[in-house]
Amino acid sequence: MTTTMPFHADKTLLSDVATAVKTAGVALRDRYTPHARGVSMRGIAEETHANDEAVLDLLRAPLLRARPGSRWAEDELAGGPLPAGEWWVVDPAEGNINHVHGMEDWAVTATLVRDNRPVLTVVHLPLTGDTYTAVAGGGAHLNDRPLQVSAKTDLGAALTGTGQAKPGEDERTFRRIGDSVTAMLINGLVVRVSVPATTQLIHVAAGRTDAFWQFSDVRSGLLAGALLVSEAGGTVTDLAGAPWTTGSPDFLAAAPGIHAAALKALSPIA
Repeated sequence: MTTTMPFHADKTLLSDVATAVKTAGVALRDRYTPHARGVSMRGIAEETHANDEAVLDLLRAPLLRARPGSRWAEDELAGGPLPAGEWWVVDPAEGNINHVHGMEDWAVTATLVRDNRPVLTVVHLPLTGDTYTAVAGGGAHLNDRPLQVSAKTDLGAALTGTGQAKPGEDERTFRRIGDSVTAMLINGLVVRVSVPATTQLIHVAAGRTDAFWQFSDVRSGLLAGALLVSEAGGTVTDLAGAPWTTGSPDFLAAAPGIHAAALKALSPIA
């Protein structure tokens, strides 16, 4: 059964979601250190888990309360379609590995997904205080400023990016990433390979970079960025050129003027 909700109701909800995400961001910022924590796989895992646990409870209750009847997607590394209805797809520490290693590229994200379509998202960067938001049909914003994707039309002048979705990807995925970086180094200007996906996608939405692709279906890293980019005027597809969905095996978000050329460069990579 399809769930419908008027745009104005989603827009009203945005304030409550932003409050919850910013509150969680304070807790995550308080745990941040400018030096790396954890020198072994076990230590790194313990630190990332502690970050998640410190933040999750600050998000779950207020978000579920804000949308009665909504459900919580438990596994932040899961992919594929969700059952029908409303779901919160949340990453309490998007870029957790960066946080643990004393780097600044991390965020707190919350996205409301309705019948497998992202309809509202908040991405908060606690170190800068910046908040990226989008509501389906209402545009994308950085704080109160509307976002617009790049106007570039030449892939040769494009700054693009990719990265792995999670540790322990299979060897075929790693080889595809390597081949795709080579393809875009040949066809584009500069390629950034980094994590997490969301912090690359906010740059696409803001017109700072021109395209991002990923060989993965991990929902939590893509849903927020997909909505931000599309609401900022970008094109979001899979690498076959079909509209991206939660069931797509791969992902490309780009400025409209270079999307076709990026797709041509990347789609042969199998």
